[in-house]
Amino acid sequence: MANFAERIRALRKEKGLSQEEVGSVIGLKKYAVYSYEKGRACPDMRGLIALADYFNVSMDYLAGRTDNPDVNR
Repeated sequence: MANFAERIRALRKEKGLSQEEVGSVIGLKKYAVYSYEKGRACPDMRGLIALADYFNVSMDYLAGRTDNPDVNR
């Protein structure tokens, strides 16, 4: 299974978005998204929920606990 950093990067790229665009939508600076993708930082609970909602995936999927992105699994 992929880890959080890999998942965030893959989801962002699938949508063709920049780190700045993702950050802007969920209220983060570009550097925060960069740090998540590099594995240097992790979001707080509010940020994790915002990312899961934005990408329409479960928090378990973001955390790498499952390979099923479905929110209603």
